[in-house]
Amino acid sequence: MNEHSPLILDVAGLALTDTDRRRLALPLCGGIILFGRNWQSREQLEALCADIKAVRDDLLICVDHEGGRVQRFRTDGFTHLPPMRALGDLWMKDGGQGKSAMQAQDAAVACGYVLASELRACGVDFSFTPVLDLDWGGSGVIGDRAFHRDARAATVLARCVMQGLLQAGMTNCGKHFPGHGFVKADSHTEIPVDKRSLKAILADDAAPYEWLSASLTSVMPAHVIYPKVDSRPAGFSSKWLGDILRGQLGFQGAIFSDDLSMAGARLIDGREVSYTEAATVALNAGCDMVLLCNQSLPAGGAAVDELLEGLDKARRQAKWRPSEASEQRRIDLLPQRPAASWDALMAQPQYIHALGLIP
Repeated sequence: MNEHSPLILDVAGLALTDTDRRRLALPLCGGIILFGRNWQSREQLEALCADIKAVRDDLLICVDHEGGRVQRFRTDGFTHLPPMRALGDLWMKDGGQGKSAMQAQDAAVACGYVLASELRACGVDFSFTPVLDLDWGGSGVIGDRAFHRDARAATVLARCVMQGLLQAGMTNCGKHFPGHGFVKADSHTEIPVDKRSLKAILADDAAPYEWLSASLTSVMPAHVIYPKVDSRPAGFSSKWLGDILRGQLGFQGAIFSDDLSMAGARLIDGREVSYTEAATVALNAGCDMVLLCNQSLPAGGAAVDELLEGLDKARRQAKWRPSEASEQRRIDLLPQRPAASWDALMAQPQYIHALGLIP
């Protein structure tokens, strides 16, 4: 086992270049996140994933594949999954008190199963799902990605999606802790600020994390500042990640930073920081892994190399310390059993039944 491989990187195109292979082979790299630009067909995706595993078989191949508008692969047989709000709408079809809530749970398991089994058939290990943010109605970036406004309904539906993922051999990621749904600003482009008290956040938006503490295998914190709790965004706050998420809520799984290239990640303590400093602060705050997305294209990926070199230098200077526990949590996210091939999946009764349940 590597001492600690905390970086999740991306690649520019449909196939690996020699530069990609060099970066992925470095001990600090723990995985790769795929985007729409890395997709052409199932055959191409399978070849790309096989090539990644040939570099290092322990690399975690990730994707943002939730359903609705956040679904990277949509053609060549991939099922168009609904936004998660569709499951919440189904729950409320008869007022949330009757059969529709039960039907919504079955549909949620089916969504998770189809999502994970199709990805795994192509060689993808892991999806950053489910969204646990609550649908307050004002957040454009969250919007219909959220299951429901009610934390209890959102928790039950998320648990069902996670059950479906697990049946297909995939772990899960609850996001964006402790909740991104209340603020209107988009942390991709600015730094949202949520001025509510810790008591209010824990009683509502963060409640799913407490109720799912034994089921979640990983969590991604929000690039949101909650000034009543800490002046730093949650993903850079040891108070949020160590004291509250791990200490108070009892979470035992892996913690990913959100994308370090987002605007919400580049300003810490009121000043703009480098990717290396952002990664170091996130790791020291309690993240096990950090993501740097969409930086393999600009300037030939100069920012990626800068982070790889900078984090290695920071380690040598003891500005952050590799963690065996963090590495084990990363390894634990990898699938534990072989996946069915696409052709075998298409004939599988469980998969065919699940397709018929998706709203």
